[in-house]
Amino acid sequence: MLYLVGLGLGDAKDITVKGLEAVRRCRRVYLEAYTSVLTVGKEALEEFYGKELILADREMVEQEADSLLKEADVCDVAFLVVGDPFGATTHSDLVLRAVKLGIPYKVIHNASIMNAVGCCGLQLYNFGETVSIVFWTDTWKPESFFDKIEKNRQNGMHTLCLLDIKVKEQSLENLMKGRKIYEPPRYMSVNQAAEQLLAIIQNRRVQGEKPEITENTICVGLARVGAPDEKIASGTLQQMSTVELGAPLHSLIVTGTMHPLELEMLKLFSLDSSSFENNACQRTT
Repeated sequence: MLYLVGLGLGDAKDITVKGLEAVRRCRRVYLEAYTSVLTVGKEALEEFYGKELILADREMVEQEADSLLKEADVCDVAFLVVGDPFGATTHSDLVLRAVKLGIPYKVIHNASIMNAVGCCGLQLYNFGETVSIVFWTDTWKPESFFDKIEKNRQNGMHTLCLLDIKVKEQSLENLMKGRKIYEPPRYMSVNQAAEQLLAIIQNRRVQGEKPEITENTICVGLARVGAPDEKIASGTLQQMSTVELGAPLHSLIVTGTMHPLELEMLKLFSLDSSSFENNACQRTT
């Protein structure tokens, strides 16, 4: 049996009772280590679960999935995922491979940023398509995520922006030379994401467009959702470009049309109540 177990968002104790029982009866336990991170390390998880964990990086999951599944054909294997198992498409691929090989699987769900984002007071059913904001480079500055945010906002919907994570990435030079040398992990912050959005807004104006999103659009920055030191800040996009929310992981919400109750909740986390009210009321129904 292959178990896909969600770990939740905070620390070792966020695993469900059902998930913990599955982990403890498995012979081998893999920890997926590239789509998200917990606030505690592998050692803390091993101590609480009472099991040795095998770190599964992107390379292993995408290129060596068959060997993992062969083990699940002869014994119980757990694949641990921060958040919920289906927060990333890679894990759907694992299930499809298991089915093709005739290996039974069981999914044990948990909280993920997709539902925990409601902690800021914005109502989940008012969210549109979720987008990912990637790190720009000197030669690659995609803007496709901005178009999706604009479309959501035109429809009155909020947008959850998942911010880029770079774990076990190789430089172009090392990749081309086949050297297994990896760059230090990088996690995009709310202010970095906001800076890229502001740059796109300026680019669009230069091209004669009038972006749906401006410097004064109300946004919400979230950090370490589900952890004891969780932080939430609401304010304009311009304010998000300078906010400091500390350690990863961060997420950013660009708001759409707000219900009065949503607006009242966001005021609890406002960086500047006066500018917040002036701007937010323009989009409230």
